[in-house]
Amino acid sequence: MFRTALRNVLAHKARLLMTVLAVMLGVAFVSGTLVFTDTLGNAFRNQSAKSYDDVAVAVNTYANQRDKKTAGITAATLEKIQGLDGVGTATGRVDGFAGVADPDGKLIGNGWTNTGSNFSPGKNGKDSAYTFVDGKGPDAADRIALDEETAKKGKYHVGDPVRVATNGPVKEYTLAGVFTTEDGTVNAGGSLVLFDTPVAQKLYLRPGEFRDVNISAAAGASDEKLLADVKPLLPKDAEAKTGKALADEQAEQIQKGLSGLNGMLLAFAAIALFVGVFLITNTFTMLVAQRTKELALMRAVGASRRQVKRSVLLEAAVVGAIASVIGFVLGLGLATGLRSAMSQFGGKIPAGPLIVSPTAVAAAFGVGVLITVLAAWLPARRAANIPPVAAMNSVHAAATVKSLVLRNSIGGALALLGAAGIVAGAAAGSGGRVIIGVGAFFALVGVIVLIPLLSRPAIALVRPLLKRLFGVSGKLAAQNAVRNPRRTGATASALAIGLTLVTGISVLGVTLGQAIDRMTTDNIKADYLVSMANGGSLDESALKALEKADGVAAVSPRQDAWMKFGDEEIGAAGVTPGDVSKLFAVKTVSGSVDSLTDGKIAVSEDTAKLRHWKTGDTVQVTYDDGKKASLKVGAVYEGNEFLSPVMIPKNLLDPHVAHADIREIWLKMDGGESAANEKAIVKALGDNPAMSIMDRENIRDTFGGFISTALNIMYGLLAMALIIAVLGVVNTLAMSVFERQQEIGMLRAIGLDRRRVKRMIRLEAVVISLFGAVVGIGLGTFLGWAIGQTLKSDIPHYALVIPWDRIGIFLVLAALVGVLASLWPARSAAKLNMLTAIKTE
Repeated sequence: MFRTALRNVLAHKARLLMTVLAVMLGVAFVSGTLVFTDTLGNAFRNQSAKSYDDVAVAVNTYANQRDKKTAGITAATLEKIQGLDGVGTATGRVDGFAGVADPDGKLIGNGWTNTGSNFSPGKNGKDSAYTFVDGKGPDAADRIALDEETAKKGKYHVGDPVRVATNGPVKEYTLAGVFTTEDGTVNAGGSLVLFDTPVAQKLYLRPGEFRDVNISAAAGASDEKLLADVKPLLPKDAEAKTGKALADEQAEQIQKGLSGLNGMLLAFAAIALFVGVFLITNTFTMLVAQRTKELALMRAVGASRRQVKRSVLLEAAVVGAIASVIGFVLGLGLATGLRSAMSQFGGKIPAGPLIVSPTAVAAAFGVGVLITVLAAWLPARRAANIPPVAAMNSVHAAATVKSLVLRNSIGGALALLGAAGIVAGAAAGSGGRVIIGVGAFFALVGVIVLIPLLSRPAIALVRPLLKRLFGVSGKLAAQNAVRNPRRTGATASALAIGLTLVTGISVLGVTLGQAIDRMTTDNIKADYLVSMANGGSLDESALKALEKADGVAAVSPRQDAWMKFGDEEIGAAGVTPGDVSKLFAVKTVSGSVDSLTDGKIAVSEDTAKLRHWKTGDTVQVTYDDGKKASLKVGAVYEGNEFLSPVMIPKNLLDPHVAHADIREIWLKMDGGESAANEKAIVKALGDNPAMSIMDRENIRDTFGGFISTALNIMYGLLAMALIIAVLGVVNTLAMSVFERQQEIGMLRAIGLDRRRVKRMIRLEAVVISLFGAVVGIGLGTFLGWAIGQTLKSDIPHYALVIPWDRIGIFLVLAALVGVLASLWPARSAAKLNMLTAIKTE
């Protein structure tokens, strides 16, 4: 039976090509994902371990400028650590944000990975963490050193002036040296600026203090003993760990971070393979139907049902194995391509080999062979049931009425159960997403089972139109599309699954995007928003500079503060009284926001209800420095996504904070948005590359842009499933043409020319594709609505939006898929020799 299976594979190479392609693409996705994430994880783990190679014990105090309660490591403590037995070196570190401007004044990097630290040379004048390729480390307040990659991007050389921005005003330094390092941030594509130690301490912490200490061990010293000796010398909030423990922790964090990416990519691979199941099942069903006589003869000469079934499954296993080999090789190429693509988009990956783990190999071949065999199981079962008497008849028996009734009954029940689950989940709110997921699964399975039944009435609706527009070709195409409902259903199902997901994501994405657009449009009056590129705090000097800038009509910070109201901490924001109402659409429930100018506070409606406050109440406040005060509620306002639960005049907040935590500054300009006004803001900020200036459109893009990006990523990943669905259409039409050779020959003999034969096949493909698309779009819209209902309470201004333009594009693309998929089968049908075709059984 194995020889028979192998012979059948070789005999039907062309017919099995689409199956091989479908399995190959799915396996490539699976193996590529596993190899890519294994390679990424290995590279980052090796880099992490390398960065801790010389660290026996690492100390972290979590100290910062704004929190004087958390002490850093003083110079005296550092000396004590250096004097311990077994300590080789003990190096104090302090770090924070530092952005370097390129020659055009733009920030090099993305803000989040732009860091600054201190150069800490030992007795030999070198800092073991950095290897200088040019010049030397900074030894004066006006000198810095840059990592090699940043120096290249900025075209800087030793001796050049370099503009560097920290949280304060931008300053100019002289480049003293260029270095390489194993620092994880730099290796991930970030930038690093080294300052002289006193400068870095003043910028990032406090003079004479360090945030971290890295300790290396002398020869023969134990890391654990060093850790035990160091701990008693540290401030109470400091944390000390061995370098090995930290390397292990980072490796675990890297693994967790990559598991999310791995899971997402594998989910899309699973979708692609699920779609492929329909194509594989369809292929083997048609092959079995075409080989009815052959299989019946095998039964007649003594083959048992089990042997016939086994021969079909062996055939599937061989096809799956071939596809898996090709897919795995393709997956290695995909992993390499993904790695290169990340580098092209600025995501620097540490050097390292391509990791091909046994898990990736086993998963690729296991998935490829198992999916193919499982998909072929039902056709194999049908093959085993072919009676020997069928050898006398070339026509395989149609499905019995009983089997069709049973199929449609099960499909209807599943579809109704799924729809009920989806509606119940939508009604349950944010807690109903799991119910919707389960309901979606049953609904999708139910619709797939019902598609053959649905195809007849659906295609019957368009039959008159096809006949009117395309004559006999249109009529024949509609009849052919419903001739074998099971096959049409299997082909349309593949497209339906892909478009269900694409449409559901589109409905949800467009709805959320427009809700965010309305949120920004309805709530913001400001023309510009100024923030730090790294999301950190702006210096007070930036606010003062903007208050004096030309053309500024209103300006207010959002100065974050956590204050105690009674026994509970509530997030508050220091704002400029009088200007905040010019910058935001503050809708008051009671009182007036202008009361902020009288030293009163304004609270959101939700906060007021929770705390049982109303306008005119006096509340007890404890500031961050521990001082208490009594403040009056001057206004209660409707919730606004851009305002904190409590607004307090900035002048009341300032005396109680050492450093103002200003995350944003909002501006209203005379004349609104204009190039001149933006230039005035840039000038007022000292042309600081680390500060981001956004107009209203940029603000909308910042809050809603991630939705468009996410949609594009989803479309790209789902494209694999749609490609496999296209292969399914090609496969079905090719098989259909092969089966109908005699019929096509007869049509040609009675006058249907080649052009109309091609048109008939093309129209059949378009009808099947559009039918699958309509089913998918309908189900996807339903799912998009249901998931949106669970988000409704959390997203103000939420209102369902049906993206008719995108749905139109999906339908056009589905029709185009049908046309493209039909090119080869239509050409094959038109080229058939009519006399040979008529004689074909």
